[in-house]
Amino acid sequence: MIDRHDFIHPRDELLQTMERIYRYRMTTTSGGNLSIRDAEGDVWITPARVDKGALVRDDVVCVKADGSTEGRHRPSSEYPFHRAIYAARPDIKAIVHAHPVALVACSICRRVPDTRLFHQAHHVCGEVGFAPYALPGSEQLADNIAATFALGHHCVVLENHGIVVGGRDLTEAFQRFETLEFLAQTTIRASMLGDLRYLSDAQLALSRRQAEALPETAPMPPSSREKEVRTQLRDFLRRGYQQRLFISTAGSFSARLDDDTFLITPYARDRQGLDIEDFVTIHHGCRAAGSTPSRSARMHQALYRRHPQMQAIVTAYPVHATAFSVTRAELNTRTIPESYLFLRDVPRLPFELPFGDGTALAEAVSLEAPIALLDNDGVLVCGTSVLDAFDRLEVLETTAEAIIHSRPLGELVPMPDAVITELRVAFGIDPQ
Repeated sequence: MIDRHDFIHPRDELLQTMERIYRYRMTTTSGGNLSIRDAEGDVWITPARVDKGALVRDDVVCVKADGSTEGRHRPSSEYPFHRAIYAARPDIKAIVHAHPVALVACSICRRVPDTRLFHQAHHVCGEVGFAPYALPGSEQLADNIAATFALGHHCVVLENHGIVVGGRDLTEAFQRFETLEFLAQTTIRASMLGDLRYLSDAQLALSRRQAEALPETAPMPPSSREKEVRTQLRDFLRRGYQQRLFISTAGSFSARLDDDTFLITPYARDRQGLDIEDFVTIHHGCRAAGSTPSRSARMHQALYRRHPQMQAIVTAYPVHATAFSVTRAELNTRTIPESYLFLRDVPRLPFELPFGDGTALAEAVSLEAPIALLDNDGVLVCGTSVLDAFDRLEVLETTAEAIIHSRPLGELVPMPDAVITELRVAFGIDPQ
C-alpha cells in the first residue's frame, strides 16, 4: 500500500521532523541529527553546525552511496554512526539522534528506560539497548552504537550523550523517539511519588491480543452537526498534542453524534496529523467501511450506551497524571476548588478492565465520577461536550503536576470535608 509519505522528498521529511523535535524542546540549536537512507542507498542527513531551529531545504546534505557528498554544508559530525547503523541493520531506513532532557538524564545515570511500564511503549520501542561512551564523531562510537543495534534493539541510550533511534522510515523512528522520551519523563515523575509498577508478561500479552474487528457498514453523508464535531475533535486533538497531553502514538478522543453513533480517532495514526476526514464513524456498533477505529472504540461504545448524557470521551497520557497511574500514589483532587469540582474523587481501575467489552468499565465511570486512572495505561476522561472533556483533561494534568511539584515543599494539605460539602451544595453536585 502506498502512503502519502512515500512521495515526500527526504529533504522535506528531515525538515518537518527536525522542526517538530525542536519545537517541543527535544533538542537544542546545535544538538541532534537526523538521516534517511533512500532506495538508491544514498543517505540524506542534517548538516554540521547549522541552527536546528532554522533549517531550510538546501541545508540538508546528501552522502552518496560511493561516499561523495552533495550540498553546501558538511554532513553532521555524527555521520559515522549513522553509516555504521545502516550497515549493521539493513531494515533501518531512518535514524533520529537527539538530546531530550529525560533521556539525557537516563544516559548520565547509566539507566535504560524500562518499556514494560506501558504496553504502548513496549510495543513501539521494544527493549532499549545501551552503548558505552566514546568520543562524539569517532569510529569507536560508531562501532559501539552499531554493535548494540546489531543485537536487535531499535532504541539505544548512549552513555553520557543522549539517544539514537532507528526505524523503517522517519515516521517510525520519530514515534519511537517521542514515545521513549515520554516514558522517561513519566518514569522520573513517578519516581517522586513512590515505587513504580511494571506490566507482567500476561498483561503485555493481553494488550497485544487483537481486538475483534467491528463489522463494517456503508458510510453515510455527513450532516452539518457531524462536520462541526469532526472540526472540534481535530482542533482539540491538535491543541492537546501541542500541550503534550497526547503523544503521536497514544491517546484517543471520541464524541457522540446521536443515541448510538459516535466519531473516534483512527487506529495507529499520528495524533498531530489527523484531519477532519480521518475520524471514524461508529454507527450501531459498526465502523464505516474501509476505516479502522482506535482499539478503544468498544470501550467508548459501552460508555455511551450506559450513560446517555455522556457526549465525549478521552483516553490520554499526560505525563504527570500518567505518573500516578504507574504507582500506588493517590491523586488527591481536594487541592483547590477547581480541581475538585472538575475532577471529583479519582478512582483507580485495573489494567485489564479496558481490554474487555467495556461493560465493567462503564459501570465504574459516569458523569458523576468522570475521571479514572487506568493502571499503567494513562487516564480516562468523560464530559458533556468535546470542550468539557478537554477542559477536564487539562485540569487533571495541571492538578497532578501541582501535586508532584508540592512534594519538595512539604506535605499536601487537602481541603477538609466541610469545604468539600460546601462546594458540592453550592455547585449543585449533591442531589437536592
